Amino acid sequence: MSSKYIFITGGVLSSIGKGVTAAAVGRLLKARGFSVAIQKLDPYINVDPGMMSPYQHGEVFVLDDGSETDLDLGHYERFVDIRLSKVCNFTSGQVYAEVIQRERRGDFLGGTIQVVPHITNEIKRRVVLVGQETGADIVLVEVGGTVGDIEGLPFFEAIRQVRLDLGRENTAYMHVTWLPHIGATGELKTKPTQHSVRELRSIGIIPDVIVARADLPIGTDLQEKIALFCDVKASAVIPIVTTPILYEIPLSIEKTGVADLLLKLLDLEPKQQPDLQEWENLIEKIKQRKPVVKVALVGKYVELRDAYISVREALKHAAIANDVVVEIVWVQSSDLDKDDSLEILRQVDGIVVPGGFGSRGIDGMIRVANYARVNQVPYLGLSLGMQVMVIDFARDVLQLETANSSEFDPSTPAPVIDQMTDPHYLTEKSGTMRLGLYPCQLQTGTIAHQAYQKDRVEERHRNRFEVNNEYRPALEQAGLICSGISPDGKLVEIIEIKDHPFMLGTQFHPEFLSRPNRPHPLFDAFIRAVNQKAEIDQ
Repeated sequence: MSSKYIFITGGVLSSIGKGVTAAAVGRLLKARGFSVAIQKLDPYINVDPGMMSPYQHGEVFVLDDGSETDLDLGHYERFVDIRLSKVCNFTSGQVYAEVIQRERRGDFLGGTIQVVPHITNEIKRRVVLVGQETGADIVLVEVGGTVGDIEGLPFFEAIRQVRLDLGRENTAYMHVTWLPHIGATGELKTKPTQHSVRELRSIGIIPDVIVARADLPIGTDLQEKIALFCDVKASAVIPIVTTPILYEIPLSIEKTGVADLLLKLLDLEPKQQPDLQEWENLIEKIKQRKPVVKVALVGKYVELRDAYISVREALKHAAIANDVVVEIVWVQSSDLDKDDSLEILRQVDGIVVPGGFGSRGIDGMIRVANYARVNQVPYLGLSLGMQVMVIDFARDVLQLETANSSEFDPSTPAPVIDQMTDPHYLTEKSGTMRLGLYPCQLQTGTIAHQAYQKDRVEERHRNRFEVNNEYRPALEQAGLICSGISPDGKLVEIIEIKDHPFMLGTQFHPEFLSRPNRPHPLFDAFIRAVNQKAEIDQ
């Protein structure tokens, strides 16, 4: 069977939850026995999110194959419990670059290159490629931005044409809109939704399903009004009310019958009765009253919390498994360079220092690593968070006062963290960075090995600096444990501090592989240590 396609568009405003909607629908379709893939189309001109500021774009989510993608792919993977590939995210920049390159090669025989059909054909090729490469029964395609955006017009035209190419029985359109609440009258207003659908219809796309988002309950009268003015059945108007529990959304929209409606539009019968028992158990567990533990997340971009969305969710996943609620204390690392600035850490039970690039805020992170080591506070360092562990250890224990990373001080006489030079790691997946899935051999008798219960694992990376092997013998002799290394022994992947309840750093990003119903082993072990400290301190 060829893949069926569901296209998800957005209206009224951005960030209304198209990504979560796509992920939730994907979970429901998978529960009915279908294999699912999800794709995100990003209309911006950047080639990929890898070079974009976290303050503007949020987290860069990395896939197994090393692709740097939109953070929505994290939602897709976490909700549906799938592993996506590079075909599942592309940008206008990639599309235009490909078409221009082909024109320069002479592939178009000197013809005039236009948005229609050349750009739209390339978009369609990439959309259809997902089904061909993944073999998924159903592909959900989320179009970034909102209807009416100038940069999004080629994408809307392309998905309009896909229905012509594949047939009505193989495609469905779902439009997600926002119902604003007017405080003065106490009403939810449907007019913006009507305008949004009219705009969509004007470019040739007639939505089959309308998802109405709001902060307050949406009555049947409003559903019927939207149905009347937007030319869909009332049963095809799906209300989604803002919930404090993100993972409850699949269960809430399951009650609306949206999954069966979409299958009917795609001329499909469920392969099995929907199996959502595990998900229901998860939500029931989340809702139970539990003790609270506090974890400081010390980062460079905490003003935009989406910059650490996978770290935040991985902490929540581990908290659910350990029957606690994690309260994240967001700490800007550049504010921690004063003598009394670490006082905020005295109120927390654990510390996470996530990844990042550049020298801003590094001194604060190094001070945090020192505080956690000296005061026996559970600490989890992710990529950069591991590197500042090494710098602190070298300065304080080895007495190398000039120890640093060559990223922050290229002329440092003691580069305990240095840029990779081994061509094996530089050319396979990216020019200057190690990106994607790489193996790690675990050392027995370590916290890491105990957490994983395995001798060898594979984890996703996004880094260009590593522990300098020239300093490894001295660091290990002084009490730093290299508990995970690359199989060839050349790269340090995990470090631990000897005689510490839990102080562990990873060169990779374990947060990318955490799932709500299956927390990552290292986050699970970390929260367990955090909970133990909280119980002792009570």
